[in-house]
Amino acid sequence: MAVHPVLAQVTRRIQERSHATRTDYLEQVDAMAARPPQVRSMGCANVAHAFAALPGADKIRIVEEKGPNIGIVTAYNDVLSAHAPFARYPDILKDEARRNGATAQVAGGVPAMCDGVTQGMPGMELSLFSRDAIAMSTAIALTHDTFDAALMLGVCDKIVPGLLIGALHFGHLPTVFVPAGPMTSGLSNNEKAKVRELAAQGLVGRQELLAAENAAYHDQGTCTFYGTANSNQMLLEAMGLHVPGTSFINPAEAERELLTREAMRTVLSITHHKRFTPIGRLVDERCVVNAMVALLATGGSTNHLIHWVAVARAAGIIIDWDDFEQLSSVVPLLARIYPNGSADVNQFQRAGGPGYVIAQLLQAGLMHDDVLTVREDGMAAFGRIPHVENDSLLWKDAGASGDDDVLRPASAPFSPTGGLKLLKGNMGRSVIKVSAVPEDRHHLQAPAWVFDSQDELQAAFKSGALEQACQSNGYNGVVCVVRWQGPQANGMPELHKLTPPLAVLQGKGYKVALVTDGRMSGASGKVPAAIHLSPEALAGGPLAKVRSGDLITLNASTGELQAEVSEAEWASRELAQMPETLKRSNGRGLGRELFAGFRRNALSAEEGACTWLLN
Repeated sequence: MAVHPVLAQVTRRIQERSHATRTDYLEQVDAMAARPPQVRSMGCANVAHAFAALPGADKIRIVEEKGPNIGIVTAYNDVLSAHAPFARYPDILKDEARRNGATAQVAGGVPAMCDGVTQGMPGMELSLFSRDAIAMSTAIALTHDTFDAALMLGVCDKIVPGLLIGALHFGHLPTVFVPAGPMTSGLSNNEKAKVRELAAQGLVGRQELLAAENAAYHDQGTCTFYGTANSNQMLLEAMGLHVPGTSFINPAEAERELLTREAMRTVLSITHHKRFTPIGRLVDERCVVNAMVALLATGGSTNHLIHWVAVARAAGIIIDWDDFEQLSSVVPLLARIYPNGSADVNQFQRAGGPGYVIAQLLQAGLMHDDVLTVREDGMAAFGRIPHVENDSLLWKDAGASGDDDVLRPASAPFSPTGGLKLLKGNMGRSVIKVSAVPEDRHHLQAPAWVFDSQDELQAAFKSGALEQACQSNGYNGVVCVVRWQGPQANGMPELHKLTPPLAVLQGKGYKVALVTDGRMSGASGKVPAAIHLSPEALAGGPLAKVRSGDLITLNASTGELQAEVSEAEWASRELAQMPETLKRSNGRGLGRELFAGFRRNALSAEEGACTWLLN
């Protein structure tokens, strides 16, 4: 089927905008790919150092038999439940390489932090910047320059974008991504949220709250809500960078090791000269648009409006939020997964998972099918679902949805438009995840209460002052403005801890919303949240002009975010200044001193918050 005209229009606009940077990037990729294998041309001492630790047979395979050598970059640690399964992956991959006349080495490890552990803590201020640190670590691993291809082992929030940015800076290498899958279902996300709200009101204590959290997060694998980690996997499938259907198989299932071995066979297949497919050629403008569509069709994480801007830029491709906005107007919402539904990712997988979504989008002309992927049969392969027969992997067509409450066809979607909306007005540009917010909350108007930190908002809620403000201001609500949360101010932490108190107030019938230059991902739940406001307050953004008491209009239907202040007064207002005490505290402790350069060089959220691209 021909692609939708809006999809074609957005893709052409991106291609035109990116012509110079993409051309320059591909020239670098082709120049690197044209070099002779470095193992054949580097000095003998270099070769000896590179392979000193290998078993003798592997040395012979590389040096004398000239077999392919695959670099493994891993985000393994056993603090992250999603990454703990990677402990045994290198041995599996090395064994599969040997079976196929190749070798594999762990080229390096990259840092991987858990936002769930650091949420609301100072360490969370390093979370976004860890993406670029991971990209740099990937570059260090691959800089040994002794590899014919690469495998990227990572799953969670900043890890996959960081690995992908790093891999694209080695765009001459064929590359396949290898996930580990979600944990099995525990306490439902809705039940967990209820306990958190009770705890926010002081109605249950730490013991009950900890029991609920332990029941929700209970095993190896990713968390089961559809946040950034699981959205990562959906986007990689849509980009053709995985073994098809590998995203949401639980770590302990039989298919998981078979799919891991298939990843090695797949990367070896695209190192062959007849199918040579370097990642820098594979990730083109159409590929990036496919990822954007998959994000919108599944109501995925708003974090990707930052991360995929940076990913695209790493491949010489320039996208912006207007591109997402235009695509969202025609891409239907096909999935209901928490927080925009009650199902978790295991239910999503049972209903058809990524294979069903991609098949539907291809049939509707809402994805480009004429793209390179790591599989020989292109995007069609990613509209199929893996299963095991006689200890072998087979793929079958996705077929019909296994649960219409979780997945629907493009002809009868949950919504005719995507799950994300761009908000514009005199306060700047921001995004909102509308798929999780009921329609009767898409529009509200209430006075602002400006906070300089999330701790200030928490204190106002606990003291009862926030509820009192809702009762007494004549609007039965409040718009909580939390500033100084952008990349340059403090690294742009996620503000998940604000969801329970705001949800409590909303549950009591008050009209509440959050406006911030920080991040919130999908954890805002049903609370309207205008996030990633750009430019940020510290960079002179108009958010720094907002004063407590200003009437704020948030309308997700019309895409409006406006401080109802006269143009003359707005123009004459001075920008508030970030308190010096806050600046100092944001830059000290838990290693934050080391990231001063990141804060100083960070671009805006809409520019991907990149620290490696200077204005």
